[in-house]
Amino acid sequence: MSLDEDLEEAAAAGVGLPAGLGLRRARAWLSRAVEPGTIDFWRYVEDVGPVEAVRRLRSGRAPERIRSLVGARAEQDATLADLTRAERCGARLVVPEDDEWPALPLHALTLAVSAEPREPANQSDRTKAPVPPLALWVRGPARLDELVDRSVAIVGSRASTAYGEHVAAELGHQLGERAWTVVSGGAFGIDAAAHRGALAAGAPTLAVLACGVDRPYPAAHGALFHRIAETGLLVSEWPPGCAPLRHRFLVRNRLIAALTRGTVVVEAAARSGAQATARRAQDLGRQVLVVPGPVTSAMSVGCHELLRDENLQAVLVTSAAQVVQAVGRIGDDLAPPVVGPTSLRDGLGDLAARVLDACPVRAGASPERLAAIAGCDVLEVLRVLPVLELADLVEWTGTGWRVAPPSGRKGGPGAAA
Repeated sequence: MSLDEDLEEAAAAGVGLPAGLGLRRARAWLSRAVEPGTIDFWRYVEDVGPVEAVRRLRSGRAPERIRSLVGARAEQDATLADLTRAERCGARLVVPEDDEWPALPLHALTLAVSAEPREPANQSDRTKAPVPPLALWVRGPARLDELVDRSVAIVGSRASTAYGEHVAAELGHQLGERAWTVVSGGAFGIDAAAHRGALAAGAPTLAVLACGVDRPYPAAHGALFHRIAETGLLVSEWPPGCAPLRHRFLVRNRLIAALTRGTVVVEAAARSGAQATARRAQDLGRQVLVVPGPVTSAMSVGCHELLRDENLQAVLVTSAAQVVQAVGRIGDDLAPPVVGPTSLRDGLGDLAARVLDACPVRAGASPERLAAIAGCDVLEVLRVLPVLELADLVEWTGTGWRVAPPSGRKGGPGAAA
């Protein structure tokens, strides 16, 4: 059947039914007709429905403003070719009418776009507008809604340092071990390190692409995308075969921010897409998390600026446990407090610590000498010394007491009081 015939059949069937071929073809057509992020076009589709929107656009009955957004694409139809091409690479079209649609995370975009003005001249630029997607092309075996339910975005510079890649990989691995999905953009640098860290933990990960899910970009990440698609998902608003045009990377950043509970910025230059993603996350009510870097590194300037921005309220994090505490359930995902290395001296009382400090390192000292240095009675020194000796902190030399060599200490913290 032709597209128009399928649309007519879908229109006759009405709404409230599972997404049939006509509705799916309508969504597929819309995903190619207009670039994502266009506020007025999304509003028009919401007002009249996807099937009716396509019928009016193809027949020239849509408002002039909407027809101008589609242009010459109104007469084209590549829906069956797109759906077939997706099927051949193991992909599918997920639409808002499907059970798999991540309605709850994407609702933040719906709320945000409702605040946009009606006048096009006053609206946000398309690359920054918080517009929900009309459909998503998804490649991989996992369910989209389940994979993003417990997810965290990790973003950063393409020109990353060894420090940044190490941190991103560690975060990805640790989050994967905690059954959290790592979401990123599949780019060089921090993105790739985060994806690989999650894969190394045997966890699924999700890459949001700025091109078709059948077209690996960068091409050097073909093997990485194949591994992601084996257990996780490749996601895109653009149909199979679409090229990774520059403006599309800016548009897709809002999806990375919206699909996740928080965005972690590992490395970012003074001007970077990672900073833009963080600010999208903040606009959508998501938590912004930042990993600090060396103050001498140009790749961490953006991170430090995010932390300095009082309006952003970014949280400094250094581990996956701290990330999960910030985005997880209150009371259930608390990070353990950071504890420094323990010492045998930690459990000593004041008197014992003073006597220990009074002991020389080499030649032994008498209890009377120790009492004079520690500022206490000789009897108190004689009471404390056996306890310190049991903890292997002091030893008798035959002529006096001294600090025991480190190799001879076998006691644990708190052994002496």
